[in-house]
Amino acid sequence: MKKDIHPKEYRPVVFVDNSNGEQFLISSTIKTTEKVKFTDGKEYPAYHVEISSSSHPFYTNQEKTLDSAGRVEKFKTRQSKASAKPVKKG
Repeated sequence: MKKDIHPKEYRPVVFVDNSNGEQFLISSTIKTTEKVKFTDGKEYPAYHVEISSSSHPFYTNQEKTLDSAGRVEKFKTRQSKASAKPVKKG
């Protein structure tokens, strides 16, 4: 193996899925300030993700709608306002 090709800050990091709380311990160089206790009892840096393989519909075969900000409703109201405006020709 070649020496000095890997980053210095390569370390184990716990990735936490926000949708279901699942945790994955993976080596990474991602910068994080939060720490969390993993199932082995040790404390590791933590990074939160919105979706992972434990919650993604492709892997779980379950369809979920993640609409925490009401984006669908906002889009529908914008569409209705846009279609209600008459088009000026001239």
